[in-house]
Amino acid sequence: MVETMPHQLMGYDRAITMFSPDGRLLQVEYAKKTVKQGSTAIGLQASDGVVLVTDKRIVDTLIVPKSIEKVFQIDEHIGATASGILSDARVLIERSQLKAQQHRVAYGTPIDALSIVKDICNLKQVCTQSGGLRPFGVSILVAAVDKAGPRIFETNPTGIFFQYKATSIGEAENDVDQVLHKEYKDDLDIDGCIKLALRALYMNLRDFELHRIDAAYIDTTHKRFTKVPASRIEKLFAEVKSKTKPAVKNKGKKQEETDEGSDEDTT
Repeated sequence: MVETMPHQLMGYDRAITMFSPDGRLLQVEYAKKTVKQGSTAIGLQASDGVVLVTDKRIVDTLIVPKSIEKVFQIDEHIGATASGILSDARVLIERSQLKAQQHRVAYGTPIDALSIVKDICNLKQVCTQSGGLRPFGVSILVAAVDKAGPRIFETNPTGIFFQYKATSIGEAENDVDQVLHKEYKDDLDIDGCIKLALRALYMNLRDFELHRIDAAYIDTTHKRFTKVPASRIEKLFAEVKSKTKPAVKNKGKKQEETDEGSDEDTT
């Protein structure tokens, strides 16, 4: 009887264009695992806008936290955050920024979020079927308030995208999603969504530190991307902390050397 060999040993993960016998692209699945190693990011649709909240993983105490950017502005009315490989995210975000500006110059109107999302996903999909390339090892959350109203989109390394009311990506994705499923409500305002995101991170990140949290929102009134000041985050977290049980600190396990300061590391 012939012994069954893992697909990796049979070489089905050597090229992005090669399907395994059970119809899987193993290199794409590896890219999705890279996202799972990145720091957690959350996107929520509020009753009066959209919110992005993210953890900036910092393992070197000499790094200046403010120098690490995890929430990006694509246009006045569109923002994004990412989890996975920082350099991959930067390339896609800069491509989106350029596309948004070209649209304003050509048509004199702001671009809609779906066009940005489709452009990102089209490029990601090409990298899953072209020899000599590798998939983008990053998932991106795109938040916008456009003519269709407040919207949150999630893109993954396969080139697939979905619109969500609330979603998360990164290392604590499964645990955070459980909190969002239980506690998210359609009538939450921007502050309520920020507090829910902080609560989810505080409950599920064993190394949670407030100075590592970055957040931004776009409200439906002004439709303008706005970073949340640290003082406001501290105030909202104070309301959350007294009613929330923190994650158990994992003191025995050494944290992996994957910080935000290197382009080769996951974010």
